[in-house]
Amino acid sequence: MISRTKYQLDKATILQLFAKAGIPNVTHAEPLGDGEFNAVYLAHADQQDYVLKVAPRVSAPVMRYEQSMMESEVFWYEQLRADTDIRVPKVFAADFSRELLPVPYFIMEFLPGDPLNKAVLTPEERAEVDRMLPAMATQLHAISNARFGYVQNALYDNWYTAIHAFVSQTLEDCARKKRRSRRGERLLRLIEQHRAILEPVAGCMVNFDIWPANSIVQREDGNIRLCWIDPERCFWGDRMFDFVCFTFHQPLSDKPDVIAAYNAAAKTPITLSKEEQLRFAIGQGYLSLIMETEKYYRYSPLNYGWWRNVIACRLLYRAAFAALS
Repeated sequence: MISRTKYQLDKATILQLFAKAGIPNVTHAEPLGDGEFNAVYLAHADQQDYVLKVAPRVSAPVMRYEQSMMESEVFWYEQLRADTDIRVPKVFAADFSRELLPVPYFIMEFLPGDPLNKAVLTPEERAEVDRMLPAMATQLHAISNARFGYVQNALYDNWYTAIHAFVSQTLEDCARKKRRSRRGERLLRLIEQHRAILEPVAGCMVNFDIWPANSIVQREDGNIRLCWIDPERCFWGDRMFDFVCFTFHQPLSDKPDVIAAYNAAAKTPITLSKEEQLRFAIGQGYLSLIMETEKYYRYSPLNYGWWRNVIACRLLYRAAFAALS
C-alpha cells in the first residue's frame, strides 16, 4: 500500500546492505508484502530467501509510539524466541548506526507460507486456526514485566499511568497535524474515571497487532502451523488489549469461542468480569484513536487507507463508549 513513511531503496543499495551483513551473493531483490510503515524487500542469496526491513526516514511523519520502533521490533523478536515456542524469523543482522543508510534496517529469515488473510483453508483448518491464535497469545501473556509501556519510549510504574500516557501522546500527535480528537479526549477522561481498575493490572507482553496479515500459515506433514511476524507494536501492558485483535468492535462476551480457546491454554483464565470488559473496551478506544490519528500521518483523503480508518475507528469508538459510559 502507498504510504508516506516508506523509505524506498534501489537494488544497488540493497546489495550493499547484504554484503555488509556477510551475505554477498544476492541474485535478486523485490518489494514484499502490504505493510504500511516500513519498506520491506525479499532477497535471494545462496539458495536461501531473506527479508530486508527498512525504517522510515528521520524526517518522515510518524507518531510518538512509532519513533525508534525498528529497534523495538528486534527486541520483541528476541523475547519471542527466548520465552515462547512460537516460530518467528531469525534475525541475521541489524544496523541502527545509520552509517550506510540514514535509517535503521535489519535482515531476517524469510518464513515460507501464506499470510492468514490470503491462505486457502478448509473449514476445519479455519476452526483450528481460530483456536490456535488465542492459545499463542497466552504464551506472550506469560512473559511478565514490572514496568509498563513501549520499550522505545518511556516505561511507567503502573498500567494506569502508561495507558494515560499512550492516549495523551496520541492526542498530541493529532494536534501536531492541527487536528483535534474529541472522542480521544473523551477516552482520556474515561481512563481517568477508571483509574482504580487500571492501577492494579499485572504487566505482560502485549502484541496489539495480531491481525491475519501478521500470521504466516505453514503446512508440515499435513498439519497447520502458524508463525508470527511484525511484533513492532508490542508493549508491556494489559493482556486484555490483545483481545481487540480477535473481536475488533464486538463485545468480548460475543466471542465465547475465543475465550474458551484462550482459557484452555492460559494459566490465568479470562472470567469476563466487569473489570476485564472495561479494560478491553479501553483497548478498543485506544486502537480507534491510533487509527483516527495515523491517517493524518500516512494518507490523504484520496487513499483507501484513509477511509478504511475512518470506518474502523467509528465502529471501535462506538463499542468502547457503549461499554465504558
